Amino acid sequence: MTLEQITVPMSKQDAFALADAVMEEYGLALSASAFENADGDWVFEATCDQKPNIARFNELAQRVLNGTVEFTLAKVPDKDWVAHSLEGLSAIDTGEFFVHGSHVEAPNPDDKIAIKIDAGQAFGTGHHETTTGCLEAISLIANSGVQPKTILDLGTGTGILAIAAAKRFNNNVLATDIDAKAIEVTIENTQINGVKDMIETAVSTGMDHEIFEQRGPFDLVLANILAGPLVELAPDIAKHTKIDGIVVLAGLLNRQADSVIEAYAENKIALLEQVEKGDWTILRLQRQA
Repeated sequence: MTLEQITVPMSKQDAFALADAVMEEYGLALSASAFENADGDWVFEATCDQKPNIARFNELAQRVLNGTVEFTLAKVPDKDWVAHSLEGLSAIDTGEFFVHGSHVEAPNPDDKIAIKIDAGQAFGTGHHETTTGCLEAISLIANSGVQPKTILDLGTGTGILAIAAAKRFNNNVLATDIDAKAIEVTIENTQINGVKDMIETAVSTGMDHEIFEQRGPFDLVLANILAGPLVELAPDIAKHTKIDGIVVLAGLLNRQADSVIEAYAENKIALLEQVEKGDWTILRLQRQA
C-alpha cells in the first residue's frame, strides 16, 4: 500500500483539535495525530491511503481553527503499519477500568473492570484525555450511589464508554453514532467484551432518530464529541434527559468550556463539576426541574 502524509506545525491545542476533527470525518484519513517533535514544536499529521484531499482538510481547518493552513505533503516509507499503530498503546488504568488492546500481554488487575479495545477505524481506545476523563466520570457517578436505569452513549466511536457503562452499572445502554462504520466497530467490541445483549446501537445524525423517543428519557447521557456539536445538541439532550439525570460531556478544549456550559445552562442542565485534563475539559452536569 502506498501511503501519503500531510503535516503542518501549529500549537498543541490546534493540532489536537484538528486531529480530532479529521478522525470524525469518515474516509478522509487513515489516522490523524498531534505530537511534539525533537525541537519541541507541535505538529499535526495525517496519513492517507490515497492522494490527500487538501480542500477537505482546509475546510475542516477553517471550521475548527478559523483559518486555512499550509500542509506539507510527503510519501510514507513502507513499514508494518499495524504493528506501528500499536507502538506506545499500553494498557490504560483509569478510574475503575483497565483498558487494553489484544496486543497487551499483562494480566487484568483483579480490582478493575477490563475492557478490550484495539486501535482501528473509530475514535476511542482509552488513550485520549477525553476518553479517560469520561471513564473516570463513570466511576465517580457509580461510587456516588447513582444507579442509572436508562443510559445513552451519544457519538459512541468504538463503543468504549457504552461498554464501560454497561459493565459498571450492569444495565442496558443505547449507543449511537453518525458514522455507520463506528457502529460496526462498536458491535464487534460489544461481542469481544461480552456485553452484546446489553448494548443497542443505531446510526443517527445527532438525535434525529425515533429510537431516542423510544428508549428515553435517560438517567445518564455520555457525549464525547466536539464542542460545536455539543452546543447544537444542548436542546435535544435536555429534552431526552430525565429530571435529575446526569450528563457527561467531553471533546471540548479548555477554551471552549464556557460556551458549552452556557448552552446547557440555558437548557436547564447545570454544571456539577468541571475537570481539566491537559488541554481538554470534561463536564459533569445535572438536568434541573
